[in-house]
Amino acid sequence: MAYPLLPLIFSSLFLPMLAFAQRNGNAYDAYYISDTYDESNSSNSGYHVIPSASENYYRATLNFDGVFAQYYYPKIFTGVQNWSEVWSEPDNICVSINGYEGSGACGYNSVCTLGESRRPICECPQGFSLLDPSDTYGSCKPVSIQACDADERTSVEDLYDFVVLIDTDWLTSDYEQLKPYSEEDCRKSCLQDCFCAVAIYNGDSCRMKKLPLSNGRQNSSVNGKAFLKFRKGDRPPQISKKDQGSLILVGSVLLGSSVFVNFVFIAAACLGFFLIYNKKVIRPSPSNNVVGDSLRCFTYKELVEATNGFKEELGRGAFGTVYKGTMQLVSRNIVAVKRLGNVVQDGDKEFKTEVNVIAQTHHKNLVRLLGFCNEADERLLVYEYMSNGSLAGFLFGDTKPSWDQRTHIALGIARGLSYLHEECSTPIIHCDIKPQNILLDDYYTARISDFGLAKLLMINQSRTNTAIRGTKGYVAPEWFRNTPVTVKVDVYSFGVLLLEITCCRRCVGDLEMAEEKAILTDWVWDCFREGRIDALVENDEQALNDWEKFKRFVVVGIWCVQEDPSLRPAMKKIIQMLEGVVEVAVPPCPFPNFNSTYR
Repeated sequence: MAYPLLPLIFSSLFLPMLAFAQRNGNAYDAYYISDTYDESNSSNSGYHVIPSASENYYRATLNFDGVFAQYYYPKIFTGVQNWSEVWSEPDNICVSINGYEGSGACGYNSVCTLGESRRPICECPQGFSLLDPSDTYGSCKPVSIQACDADERTSVEDLYDFVVLIDTDWLTSDYEQLKPYSEEDCRKSCLQDCFCAVAIYNGDSCRMKKLPLSNGRQNSSVNGKAFLKFRKGDRPPQISKKDQGSLILVGSVLLGSSVFVNFVFIAAACLGFFLIYNKKVIRPSPSNNVVGDSLRCFTYKELVEATNGFKEELGRGAFGTVYKGTMQLVSRNIVAVKRLGNVVQDGDKEFKTEVNVIAQTHHKNLVRLLGFCNEADERLLVYEYMSNGSLAGFLFGDTKPSWDQRTHIALGIARGLSYLHEECSTPIIHCDIKPQNILLDDYYTARISDFGLAKLLMINQSRTNTAIRGTKGYVAPEWFRNTPVTVKVDVYSFGVLLLEITCCRRCVGDLEMAEEKAILTDWVWDCFREGRIDALVENDEQALNDWEKFKRFVVVGIWCVQEDPSLRPAMKKIIQMLEGVVEVAVPPCPFPNFNSTYR
């Protein structure tokens, strides 16, 4: 005996009815609210009319692509007979899968479109190919891997371009959202970010995504553009009509000429192609002033000229003074030149070794080192220029940054530190994380500067005038003890900085501030212990309206400033906590053995 309504009940009615009955305490309500009790109402139920069960066979199939469908087959032979679909769920499998786990209806990096009978069609976008050619519903792999170690002398505009896909999106894979943003700024931001595989622009919002891309779909409901980045050399060459005419002309000449002329012509053509495509022939050999892959060694005279005699000062810090310079090294021709003071006297080899370690780092949240000068007693470093200055000026200026901006910056700093601590061949301890050492680029993306320079300084070169490296207020307690220093000193400094960003105030207050609020870490702990953390941002409606994230940032900050380094989480765990991926436990008192010297 066939039960044609069975799939309907299980897929669309049973669970909603059960939930309704449980909420209302009446077992019959769920049945009557389904609107299936009266055959006369079947046309209003939203389902297809079910053919007679006495005349047809039925089957319901949950297909491999996730579509649940019911079919019927006539019992009486009438000639050509096939199973016919009665209905299927969901209406659009491409857009109905909204989970944040797995690849979606199709594989990773694939795009799903709706085909006949509401079944998915999976296709690899340009620049990708099937990981398994026999599995058309499987994942796609990029033709070439986009690297973050491109030659600084080659602009990203020369290396990459975009394929524009209309009404296409990958639901997950976002790692950054920029808003408000123009379409041109969205393209530029993705182009300059080596981790960005695709940028989704929708009105005034730019969402950047990294590989692997998941839950891909093409549908009018997306209502936006996808800028899919690819290496220019990976796009298949297309022959235009003009080129086709040229080929025909060349062929005619070859066929109508003598054997000798043909030989000369072919030899010349081969030589031309060889010179054009063989990069080793046309690329000039690297000069002596290039160290490693792309780091350049400048003369002192070059940097004096570039900075106009070190005329325009951008800032001062523990490591030296920074000047604005101009040179034909980057696309905008503007650089920042840091003139170091009191560098360790271990010779040229040690200096070059440490500088090369810094140069090998490539991350969107680090300031890129372009070159250096190591001449006589002069030690200078050349960095890319950050147009929006330091986080200190942005955070403590006349205008308070928005809550979204602040959380975006905090996560950027965390990702940069995680890279230095866990993803470099040799872990790099910054030793001086503070707002002055966090710079902001054109798009207000946080970029950590001065990382790795602590090893280049003499032992007594610090802001505290002791053997401690760091800045008062941000220094971890272990600096004051005879214990080994690890990456956890950066975690402590980041915790202080995170609380500054969250509360939008300095870690040490001025003389006019109430005593209980003078030290930010102490005040935050007092407010947390007393259940009044709203006092930390009492006039910040944006932060208060995003209460769960605000509370999470405060608690993570308290975990980071624990006096015991073993209690501080690693930066990778901190990122997960800030993003809400893992649960954040209640922290203990951060300074059980209180000593004012530590702060």
